[in-house]
Amino acid sequence: MFVHTHPYQPFLFKEATKLIVGTLPPPRFTTKELKDGDVDFCYGSKDGYLWPILERIFAIGLTFENSKDEIAKRKAFLKERGIGICDIVESAERYKIDASDLGMHNIELRDVVAQLNLFPKVHTLLFTGGNSKNGPEYFFRRQLKQYRIKLELVNNIVPRIHSFELKGESGIKRTIKTVSLTAPSGAANRAIGSLDDYKGMKQEDVNFNTIDYRVLQYRPFF
Repeated sequence: MFVHTHPYQPFLFKEATKLIVGTLPPPRFTTKELKDGDVDFCYGSKDGYLWPILERIFAIGLTFENSKDEIAKRKAFLKERGIGICDIVESAERYKIDASDLGMHNIELRDVVAQLNLFPKVHTLLFTGGNSKNGPEYFFRRQLKQYRIKLELVNNIVPRIHSFELKGESGIKRTIKTVSLTAPSGAANRAIGSLDDYKGMKQEDVNFNTIDYRVLQYRPFF
């Protein structure tokens, strides 16, 4: 049994207006057995697409090597854009050592709702995945039920958008939007390939690919 603990504390700051919410990075980030091309920071897997997508959108000037400078660039970008990161899984047990969300057992969650109360400027949650079992939206819905908060549907077209009202300690309510982005992982490529809008774009441009699709999807929300 492998105990997969999250290697990073939430990246939060008082100016944050958006939060990226995922589950866990690959187990090698916990054991610090990184591959060439990994960056020792949130979403730093060489196999993941989040930072390459953001590089395409914002031309940050990233390189994909593990150095203090590259970590600092990512943190500076997030602060400049008011984007925090608070993955929802603190730890899980695995029978097989891989990055599958479905392979997580005995899961301990971080209280994202409590974090929202601590950072009152946050108005948007960006889930790196949808409501499939053990995905970030799936777990967040469970937390909202514990708080007796209802998630309201805003847009049922991918990426699906919901909203909810959160009452702070002062009694003031604020509306928070959630956006369930297509996961920035290779595992989601098959799902993208089945979407009608992706098929249409691919017919118009044979070079159009699943990362191009994510860039178009992510841009309005980042």
